[in-house]
Amino acid sequence: MNILNRAVLDRRTLLRAGAVSIALPFLDAMVPSLYGRDARAAAAASRPRRMVLIHRPLGTYHPHMVPQATGLKYETTRFLKTLEPFRGQFTVFSGMGHPGYPHSHNTEPAIFTGVPEFSERDLHNSVSLDQVAAKQVGSETRLPCLALNSVWSQSLSWNEKGVPIPHESDPASVFRRMFVEGTPGEVRGELSRLDQGASILDDVRDQLKSLGATLGATDRDRIELLTTSVREAEVQLEQQKAWSDRPKPKVPLQLADIQKPTDNWVSQQEKWLSVMHLALQTDSTRVILLGMNERSKVNMPELEIQHHDASHHGKDPAKIEQLSRYEDKEFETFSRFLAKLADTKEDDGTLLDSTQVLFTSNLGDASAHSSFNLPVLLAGGGYKHQGHVSYGNETNKPLCNLYVRMLRQMGVDTDRFGSSDGVVEDIG
Repeated sequence: MNILNRAVLDRRTLLRAGAVSIALPFLDAMVPSLYGRDARAAAAASRPRRMVLIHRPLGTYHPHMVPQATGLKYETTRFLKTLEPFRGQFTVFSGMGHPGYPHSHNTEPAIFTGVPEFSERDLHNSVSLDQVAAKQVGSETRLPCLALNSVWSQSLSWNEKGVPIPHESDPASVFRRMFVEGTPGEVRGELSRLDQGASILDDVRDQLKSLGATLGATDRDRIELLTTSVREAEVQLEQQKAWSDRPKPKVPLQLADIQKPTDNWVSQQEKWLSVMHLALQTDSTRVILLGMNERSKVNMPELEIQHHDASHHGKDPAKIEQLSRYEDKEFETFSRFLAKLADTKEDDGTLLDSTQVLFTSNLGDASAHSSFNLPVLLAGGGYKHQGHVSYGNETNKPLCNLYVRMLRQMGVDTDRFGSSDGVVEDIG
């Protein structure tokens, strides 16, 4: 055993010092005092843990995604071909879903909550996966989490009281918050705005407290939902104030690059994923949820695809092929995102090693509006990936069992989430 007789720098302390130190390379002084395997294990354990959730509407054509064989030695499928460079770094799960959910588009708001009792008419949702993860790691970054959505109106992110979290729909706005420095006057104005917001929240909280004392039990419960939202807003304001005078990280992209108009959905999707990569790379946030919207008409260089119509193919081979061309592009875009994470070196690994990326949908077969056997692909995150894990097609294993495992990977000590009845053990 070798002991290093020198001071050791704690990596998290450096991150708290501001955005300038985030850009520093991994230094010898950050290495734990043991060499060899123990040092590498300790360094891996101290690595930031990150989570990215990507929701795609209208499912995936399963025969072109899910391999016939299980394990790592499967024969690749049409959609997985583009992910071949990452074989061994992702797992496709088949036979998973949210038990008891109706066959409907309307299950989308609950894809990341897995609320046990789902009602289309009167949804009482529970907390979503991203918010539990953000509560664990969000205090260490400029933004606790990012809830992004291209254009879809429904929220995918929900707080612990089942209240929807507003999402960002403009990548340029997100980029500006993370990477564009304001002038001294703009910074003073922002601090004034935050102080004014805190004052308004104080008044609202006091009013709600007085109002609650005069109401019945049901109305008091409703007021409590608002009070919870006020408390969360106060925490966010305090975090924004704490970071307001710290320099923002410098990145290779400019705001003008993000503001450039896109002429097709692939470019728009690439723009979102580029902003997400920069957010993770600069440790501006460690939790991101992206909701991608269906395209009723998708423009490609050689063809125009009616995405919604093709997804409801009714087993028509021509429409299946049209849908598959759309999904080819989606998987190619996803592969490029994974490549960016894998090419970003961090400590003794890569950004992909420390970032678990879930790629899924609330529909297994959009043609039948089926909520059964959802497409589920989990990449990165330091798991012992198995290629393809099948739970059979007769009964679905709760997808929330995987969510429990993902939360544990984020450092959350939990045995339950949503409709879980256990935990996925297949990926270590």
